[in-house]
Amino acid sequence: MNKSLLVGAVLGAVGVTAGGAVATYNVVTAPQYAEVLAVKPINETIRTPREVCNEVTVTRQAPVKDQHKIAGTAIGAVVGGLLGNQVGGGNGKKLATVAGAVGGGYAGNKVQENMQAKDTYTTTETRCNTVTDTSEKLVGYNVKYELDGKVAQVRMANDPGQRIPVRDGQLVLAD
Repeated sequence: MNKSLLVGAVLGAVGVTAGGAVATYNVVTAPQYAEVLAVKPINETIRTPREVCNEVTVTRQAPVKDQHKIAGTAIGAVVGGLLGNQVGGGNGKKLATVAGAVGGGYAGNKVQENMQAKDTYTTTETRCNTVTDTSEKLVGYNVKYELDGKVAQVRMANDPGQRIPVRDGQLVLAD
């Protein structure tokens, strides 16, 4: 056999063996992937309270100056007594005067009471209440995946797409 042929054959065999070893290494250590079966976004409801104020027109009763309605009672008694005095004569006139004064006093009291109840004023007030605004915030994803024939689930910060990289049998969840 020719020496150069023998050296060529040995070098060729070494080259093929080395190439096979490199190819086998790449196949064994080539990145694997878990297949994503479902992705469900996880939202958190955020509640933010805030105060809302409005100007409101309010009608109030005016402060009563004569709480016991003395003026109305007195004026009513005087007017009723004068009118009662115009009726009858003698003791009947005295009785009519007293009855007129009592009735007039009561009527004057009630007239003043009604007038005070209708004595109102209008003002504007600021009224505030708390309302709660709600919003949704995406906080992550629940990902269902299949790896080596087993189905599992993991929470991820980002949507992984159709597959998740696997290194040494473990999911690679961060870059």
